Amino acid sequence: MADRFFPNTMPEFVAETTPSTPQEEEEALTVGDSLPKLLAMPQAPLWERLKRAALDLKETIVIETWGVTGQHVSERDYTLYCGLLGTAFLLFKSYQVTGNGNDLALCSQIVKACDAASLRSSDVTFICGRAGVCSLGAVAAKHAGDHQSLSYYLAQFEKIKLSKDLPDELLYGRVGFLWACLFLNKHLGQGTVPSSYTAMVVDEVIKNGRALGRKGRCPLMFEWYGEKYWGAAHGLAGIMHVLMDMELKPDELEDLRGTLKYMISNRFPSGNYPATEQDRRNDALVHWCHGAPGMALTLVKAAKVFGDKEFLDAATEAGEVVWNRGLLKKVGICHGISGNAYVFLSLYQLTGNVKYLYRAKAFACFLLDRAHKLISRGEMHGGDRPYSLFEGVGGMAYLFLDMVNPSLSKFPAYEL
Repeated sequence: MADRFFPNTMPEFVAETTPSTPQEEEEALTVGDSLPKLLAMPQAPLWERLKRAALDLKETIVIETWGVTGQHVSERDYTLYCGLLGTAFLLFKSYQVTGNGNDLALCSQIVKACDAASLRSSDVTFICGRAGVCSLGAVAAKHAGDHQSLSYYLAQFEKIKLSKDLPDELLYGRVGFLWACLFLNKHLGQGTVPSSYTAMVVDEVIKNGRALGRKGRCPLMFEWYGEKYWGAAHGLAGIMHVLMDMELKPDELEDLRGTLKYMISNRFPSGNYPATEQDRRNDALVHWCHGAPGMALTLVKAAKVFGDKEFLDAATEAGEVVWNRGLLKKVGICHGISGNAYVFLSLYQLTGNVKYLYRAKAFACFLLDRAHKLISRGEMHGGDRPYSLFEGVGGMAYLFLDMVNPSLSKFPAYEL
């Protein structure tokens, strides 16, 4: 199991050094060339250093994913998960952090190419489908003041049809479409996607979850390709996470609460969570997609929604699992160090405890100091799509940008 992650030998806490002269302040931006120095660096110069690294990496990602392809997007390569829409999403994040209009313009250009490539796609979600293209396109168009493109993308979004055989999970299913609706309403205003429409989708998800839940002890249960997954990508954690942002009836909220309590009561003794309902023995995966990280993010939201101390306690316990076993030998957002760092950012926002900010900083500093060296030596997997948002260094760049203002950070395409 230990071959999945690097032992976390970083101190539980490192006091920041405080530069006393302008020269020392300038040196702090460039001198911290080892992990101990980075951990001791004051926040302001460290956040600036992470931002510089992110912007440099963003330029490389654009060249490798957009420039090398001749600014062409294939029908298989448009998604946010590992395709060009992920590059556009990173550019939009960079625009939000820096205000650079060139990033917004390039984001819109790439989305336009993704739009053409995805026209015949039957996938409907934000991360892996057409809804991601249309919703990001609409939001970017609003920021650019492009009313014609805004109207076009919203009209295209309305044409997306959900088939009866669609699963309910996040990456390819109904709640992945619901997340796109939430994204539009957040950025364009409540009611952009009417609640009367999303309610029909929510009703279908709840109905399916209850039907399968009646066959067991859990109020809601779902299947994807015959497996009852628990994780954020394909299972309960992701579905509960999105449903908690929807308008729900009291009995539906109680089903969500009961489902989360069932998961907590059936976690591993280590505090980690099974990948599936069927396999309760494999305590190996500490990923956003399967295991404690994705569940921790969902439990943080549950603590906010329900106010139950049980959810806060379980979230902090899951956070300990991530601290001890979350320095994965992968770099990405989905199943790598970049995604796991968001657990600490989310716990920091919930609790205000600076311990979690330090832990997020520590994971980010580990990546800044060692990721490229470890990948080049073959000791860390850079992702099958090495420049993508969810598998590759695109996620690392996104994390670095989020560290500029950690109180506002959001796990991309998961936290609103």
